[in-house]
Amino acid sequence: MMKNLGKMMKQAQEMQSKMAEMQASLEELEVTGTAGAGLVTVTLNGKSDVKSVKIDPSLFTGDDVEVVEDLIVAACNDAKAKVEVRTQEEMQKLTGGLKLPEGFNLPF
Repeated sequence: MMKNLGKMMKQAQEMQSKMAEMQASLEELEVTGTAGAGLVTVTLNGKSDVKSVKIDPSLFTGDDVEVVEDLIVAACNDAKAKVEVRTQEEMQKLTGGLKLPEGFNLPF
């Protein structure tokens, strides 16, 4: 019994270490979302922090500020969705496909 417990604790520590490495690599990750056929691009890191926003100058020729604002929101949402996909992919690699319960967060 104690052997199994020791083995489980070691595996949990290894998982926690790998999780810390993954979180560090996600901070380095950059994902770009686009909207308006590339007229607006937003780059996020793997923690969904906005790193940059680029807006095509042609959008500034009109008076419709709301269109630009909507495109920025759409580009942010596109980038955030891509970050979530990449994070899930990294978690799958980390857990080896192990299905963790909904809402289960590592490290413990």
